[in-house]
Amino acid sequence: MVDVNGVPHWGPRKRLKNEPTNRVTVVLGAQWGDEGKGKVVDMLAGSSDVVCRCQGGNNAGHTVVVGEAEYDFHILPSGIINPDAISVIGNGVVVHLGQMFEELSKNEAKGLVDWEKRLLISDRAHIVFDFHQSVDGLQEQERSKDNSGTKTLGTTKKGIGPCYSSKAGRHGLRMADLLGDFSVFEQRLRNLVDSHKRMFPELKVDVEEEVKKYKKYAERMQPLVTNTIAFLHKCLQGDKKVLVEGANATMLDIDFGTYPYVTSSNCSIGGVCTGLGIAPQYIGDVYGVVKAYTTRVGVGAFPTELDDDIGTLLRTRGGEYGVTTGRPRRCGWLDVVLLRHTNMINGYTAIALTKMDILDTLSEIKIGVGYFRKSGERIEHFPANMDELADIKVEYITMPGWEQDTSQCRTYKELPEKARNYVEKIEELITVPVKWIGVGKSRASMITVF
Repeated sequence: MVDVNGVPHWGPRKRLKNEPTNRVTVVLGAQWGDEGKGKVVDMLAGSSDVVCRCQGGNNAGHTVVVGEAEYDFHILPSGIINPDAISVIGNGVVVHLGQMFEELSKNEAKGLVDWEKRLLISDRAHIVFDFHQSVDGLQEQERSKDNSGTKTLGTTKKGIGPCYSSKAGRHGLRMADLLGDFSVFEQRLRNLVDSHKRMFPELKVDVEEEVKKYKKYAERMQPLVTNTIAFLHKCLQGDKKVLVEGANATMLDIDFGTYPYVTSSNCSIGGVCTGLGIAPQYIGDVYGVVKAYTTRVGVGAFPTELDDDIGTLLRTRGGEYGVTTGRPRRCGWLDVVLLRHTNMINGYTAIALTKMDILDTLSEIKIGVGYFRKSGERIEHFPANMDELADIKVEYITMPGWEQDTSQCRTYKELPEKARNYVEKIEELITVPVKWIGVGKSRASMITVF
């Protein structure tokens, strides 16, 4: 069949038998972390049936405020406070069992109930042992002594990197191993400890105590561990709403971030597929969470950093201290070059712009829109070489501040005109719409734009 111009017209395309009608919603950090992902996840989790973590470990830190209660999550999905949703810790996550149970206990004291009825952990998730955390600290000590110019990486010392190293070296231990023949698990644990001791002679491990501890953990974990790949596939086939919560952020991604000052997992969109066993065709909306300015914890390149009174103001007003480490965050202007880079990788459907209210007192606000070498040559894309990134000049545009309190605004129209202009300039620069705007800590302070 052809149209009037002789062009073939095949009519409406029939849906293929295996083509999904249900797709996963993903929330990812678009900068260096601490963007407020937990609040966005909490907002979306209210209408979700399943909320998942796909990578990282308890080096992440998400804060969710519900009424008077402020929940801090590190390994648990933020959606666990939704009593009607199942929380899934996927195969791409590395789990320290002792600290997970400690986190559950602390949040129970704040009002979390019945978590054991709605928490599932992948049988393929790797276990972080105490000696992984000790090794993390020893490696940082070694880096600090290195005279080659390499700095410490500023890790959280939670053992995440060493655990992923065990995983990549194919001698790590998974939940399935813990719940299998315990004598086999015990021998493999002893072998793993021995291999680490050979690498780090100063490492102290009480193996007998570890064996006793994990025998008890095996009993506690039995009802929580399952094949989450099959579980999620069944949920998607059954039209359940699945939400994925990325930990860390794209600029900390092991491949796409400011390497080597990154985390040890893929915290961009690809990590959703590999960390949960979800096929790419099931990925739907991808929401990037962007702080209205930029922050970073620890060392590494930061082109728009402010080492002045404005940087201090942002840190003070924004409460910019790490949830996991308590370390003060470095603060700076919004960086559009960085955001274009993470958008290319993740393909954001829309953006959640958080902490707009922190900018309320500024008379003018800058946005980094371009990078230049000292020679004056423009750098078109975010560079991979950290030496190059440390030696650039940033081009800024300056916008007038609104100098009004926005914390009580609940609709887009209620925002001052200059605040709306700032939002619309961001949309224009990164060519992605802003769907939500955060102007405070509580659930109610998230403004829905469309």
